[in-house]
Amino acid sequence: MSGAKLVQGNEACVRGALAAGCNFYAGYPITPSSEIAEIMVRRLPDAGGVFIQMEDEIASLATVIGASLAGSKAMTATSGPGFSLMQEHIGFATMAEVPCVIVDVMRGGPSTGLPTSPSQGDIMQARWGTHGDHPAIVLAPSSVGEVFDLTVKAFNLAERFRTPVILIYDEIIGHTRESVVLPDRVDIVDRSRPNGNPSTYQPKAPAANGVPPMVAFGDGYRFHVTGLTHNEHGFPTTDPGDTEALITRIHDKVYDHQDEISAVEEFMLDDAEVAIFAYGIVGRSAREAVLRARRAGMKVGLIRPLTLWPFPYAQVADVAAGIDTLLVAEMNLGQLIGEVERAVAGTTEVIGHLRADGEPITPADLIAALPDPAGART
Repeated sequence: MSGAKLVQGNEACVRGALAAGCNFYAGYPITPSSEIAEIMVRRLPDAGGVFIQMEDEIASLATVIGASLAGSKAMTATSGPGFSLMQEHIGFATMAEVPCVIVDVMRGGPSTGLPTSPSQGDIMQARWGTHGDHPAIVLAPSSVGEVFDLTVKAFNLAERFRTPVILIYDEIIGHTRESVVLPDRVDIVDRSRPNGNPSTYQPKAPAANGVPPMVAFGDGYRFHVTGLTHNEHGFPTTDPGDTEALITRIHDKVYDHQDEISAVEEFMLDDAEVAIFAYGIVGRSAREAVLRARRAGMKVGLIRPLTLWPFPYAQVADVAAGIDTLLVAEMNLGQLIGEVERAVAGTTEVIGHLRADGEPITPADLIAALPDPAGART
């Protein structure tokens, strides 16, 4: 470990990407993610990588996909409006099984909305923005240090599962500066590669873990890339058996390994009567709210998903089974509260504290929203 450094959230994203082996970035500047591109353009060439500013977000992700197919670890970063433009290519990367990382630093919306204000309005877009039956891996840090850690994890998961991975956080986390100690080295996962004869290579024949080995253009292997449904040879097909096998495998390669992907923080839940469900910057406020509530004699705990998708239904259900009330706090009008209710399945009361005015949810807001059977308040 090196010494503590004062690091901005968006800078931590760049540091994590470079530590994970990122060697290609294509993007288009947009508030509040622009610092990622600004720092990348200075640091990536020095690390032997390539930076390209594209004409828009559509071209940015298309270029990232091409770079990944050529063997690079590639990423882009944007905010809500640009993220909307990327959805078709996210679907293509999912279907073609192209690993890449997309960072969405959220701001208020819809449309141009509140460019410099925080929001959690892209959570459902991150899961369902592209069409069809598809998996989604979405990671949500709540601090500068977690931005670094989860950026590394995003690259590792993208390479491990041959799929786009989304890192999502908001303007506050992106622009906050904190003193953090970052590791000098991190564990790195690289995409698996075939060992057989190139003449017999089948680009979409899965290994035992459901993920086909991947080669790069120029490696001497012949392979076809398409967004159409395709067979194990990589060529388009409308055969129902091939189609169902492909779509099911693309889904299962992620959801059959949810234990490997998902991460959830549980804080002071052992004797809790009330729990707060929160993520991202609201999860940080919730942790402080729990501490204040405990000092006031209230038995409050926190469940904070670091992995939003796949959604941690089992963990939420386990927590809900031991409490009286679950307070869901989001900086939107309720994008995950429905998933929480699905997980709880009526075993406990679910209430919401929702805000979509461009202002953060504070610890005091959450204290005021807590049910108070004992009459204790700060």
